[in-house]
Amino acid sequence: MPPAGGSAARRAGREETRCDGTRCDEVGASRRDTTALLSHHGRVTAAAVSTAVDPRRVSGGGSSADQIDLTSSAARTDRTSSAARIDPTPPADQTDLASRAAEIDLTLPPELADALDGFADHLVHERGRGIHTTRAYVGDVRSLLRHAASRGATILVDLDLSTLRSWLAAQDRAGLSRATLARRGAAGRAFTAWLARRGLVEADAGQRLATPRPHRTLPAVLSTSQAAELMHVAEVSADDGSAAGQRDRAMLELLYATGIRVSELAGLDVDDVNHDRRTVRVLGKGGRERTVPYGTPAASALADWLLTGRPRLAGDSAGPALFLGVRGRRIDPRTVRDRVHRLVAGVPGAPDLGPHGLRHSAATHLVEGGADLRAVQELLGHATLATTQVYTHVSVERLRVSYEQAHPRA
Repeated sequence: MPPAGGSAARRAGREETRCDGTRCDEVGASRRDTTALLSHHGRVTAAAVSTAVDPRRVSGGGSSADQIDLTSSAARTDRTSSAARIDPTPPADQTDLASRAAEIDLTLPPELADALDGFADHLVHERGRGIHTTRAYVGDVRSLLRHAASRGATILVDLDLSTLRSWLAAQDRAGLSRATLARRGAAGRAFTAWLARRGLVEADAGQRLATPRPHRTLPAVLSTSQAAELMHVAEVSADDGSAAGQRDRAMLELLYATGIRVSELAGLDVDDVNHDRRTVRVLGKGGRERTVPYGTPAASALADWLLTGRPRLAGDSAGPALFLGVRGRRIDPRTVRDRVHRLVAGVPGAPDLGPHGLRHSAATHLVEGGADLRAVQELLGHATLATTQVYTHVSVERLRVSYEQAHPRA
């Protein structure tokens, strides 16, 4: 077991990307990584957002031209969740990147293109958005501006309510889902609100833009008996004494006990675990740190993994990572998903779900057990209580099913 280091060492280790020339392990990255990747002379551009390479392609073993090498000290400064990891190495052919960026910019009139760049810069520098959120919003706004240009718009004042409405109508005719329409409408409103705040337009045309509400889809969850059976399946898989089996059991127990995200699990370091208090320190979305408790079964599984399993998997590049892959480096979130799906498949009648399904299950079981909703919010790391309230709906639906099955006058 590696010695627990200080906070500075732990942060540096978490931000570092470890590469062997063809692959890099996905670990935590800072908002500064996003800025470094997307900035051109200190300013983020929409073209850079569009051409940035997804980190999952790196951890999946893409070609060297696709890789990003996060080795500069500036890019390793801050600690954040591995959900924020982006691909910070410029593509091998910078000339090709520049030409692709130019092609993107030439599709819009200059004033609209400049506004799109400004909005991308605002999302990263002022709002602190990660690469995936920035890419989605910039893509949506680019779609809006291209639609406006097709209607003859050349300057920002041409972006009126009728243009916004015709843009969404065209998306609807193209068969986009209600959820996508709602997201694109939100991106359009965010853009027009930013234009108004900056004084680039006199009025915010998006204030009156209505979008359909997405249908609420209740998440699939395990029953408490299925969850218990799943932990038994994981325990049996660890009985062969394999390091991977011990790791899988510890990961499963911790995911269900704490409800943490898969990216948060993959980003954990050994010294994030407080064995005496049975708590784990988690760094979630937006760089928000929280401390989450876990129970005796998870403590037992973690102890077995750390004492006998992890030392057998640890390679030279293991660093402080709590969970390791078969190559001895920090585990990739995709590996965690694969292992969870495989273990859940061994539970008769259980829905096919991954780590996020365990997160939903943990939250649902807490609410059903009488836990305060704000306590569940803190446990899950939700920024708002509204996000947590979905679990009250899950519990009501499960109660309704039980009622209809059991009550003679249902």
